[in-house]
Amino acid sequence: MKVHHRIAYSQKRNLIGIRLSMNIIENRTSELWSKFMPNISQVENRISKEFISLQNYPKGYFQDFDPTRTFEKWATVEVSEVLKMPKEMGHFVLEEGNYVVFDYKGLSNDTSIFQYIFNEWLPSSPYQLDNRPHFEVLGEKYKNNDPNSEEEIWIPIQSVK
Repeated sequence: MKVHHRIAYSQKRNLIGIRLSMNIIENRTSELWSKFMPNISQVENRISKEFISLQNYPKGYFQDFDPTRTFEKWATVEVSEVLKMPKEMGHFVLEEGNYVVFDYKGLSNDTSIFQYIFNEWLPSSPYQLDNRPHFEVLGEKYKNNDPNSEEEIWIPIQSVK
């Protein structure tokens, strides 16, 4: 598998959305988005039409990988500032940092892209995983469960020391 990628620096981002605890085995992503989407109109100061799907993994999550270990997943949008918080939503500050960004086209439930990133690309790169949130930018070309869907996968990295 060869997927176009680039190294990018992300500025700090203010995100508003809904979060759920889940694990790889008990994936609750569709439940998360079905709770978020009906209330999207309540979010003020959106800076784009894009959505951000964010995974906040505990420290060491990938070193001692266990598919039953829980992490926090967010369905969000980016805002310029937080003036009023919609009911049942939360605020997440995504801190700045370096990322490798993969331009992915395909089904959102196809895990082969992540197997490629973590088992092939990362070990052969001059980078290592950084302990910051991972996220996907779901723009205008994103179509849920469509083989022609396009998204950006942002993986936090730092130079190998």
